[in-house]
Amino acid sequence: MTQRTALVTGGTGGIGTAIVRYLAKQGHRVATNYRDEAKAEAWRQKMAKDGIEVCMVPGDVADPTSCEDMINAVHHKCGPVDILVNNAGITRDTTFHKMTYQQWMDVVNTNLNACFNVTRPVIEDMRTRKWGRIVQISSINGQKGQYGQANYAAAKAGMHGFTISLAQENARFGITVNTVSPGYVATDMVMAVPEEVREKIVVQIPVGRLGKPEEIAHAVAFFTTDEASWITGANLAINGGHYMGW
Repeated sequence: MTQRTALVTGGTGGIGTAIVRYLAKQGHRVATNYRDEAKAEAWRQKMAKDGIEVCMVPGDVADPTSCEDMINAVHHKCGPVDILVNNAGITRDTTFHKMTYQQWMDVVNTNLNACFNVTRPVIEDMRTRKWGRIVQISSINGQKGQYGQANYAAAKAGMHGFTISLAQENARFGITVNTVSPGYVATDMVMAVPEEVREKIVVQIPVGRLGKPEEIAHAVAFFTTDEASWITGANLAINGGHYMGW
């Protein structure tokens, strides 16, 4: 496999870490961004103990200027970005009639506007080199909606709209753009939910369990391969049968 440079935003989170590991083990140079330097360094050292070297660069995906600086730093340290995984995301859950403008904008800026902020600085280079892989990490709740998540569901649904438009514009340049929509995955965030709540979620999943971060990472890695070059504009739902839409 050809070694390429991959940028995974939000790579220090549960799913992000699994994606970083998977791409690194495939032989790619992998970078991720951080906002808290101390936490990022502790994470980097833990990865290094497992034999995985990660290029760490500061960057706030909600800030377009910060993203330009982030991409420039990755380019300088690792080379131009060949593989981009827009994974960073947050939640600010509350029912819509109680939702503040700031709660709405925080989620839309980090989950959706970040796709523009991070992708815009890399797309020209990909078009010039006539090769690129872009993967959005959306969510089951972007497909089916979720009580108390109007901001999150709207942003995650918007990510796939971004995917299918970008896929059409860049297919002839050897660039594929796809979406992965995970269901409920056993990350630290989900495992922090009270057990009785998790049990109610699992009952709704036909497979009968939460997903594993590595299962999401496997799907992302598949989209980045040369063998997946005829797949673009797709949304791959990985949710154990929890939601089966077209």
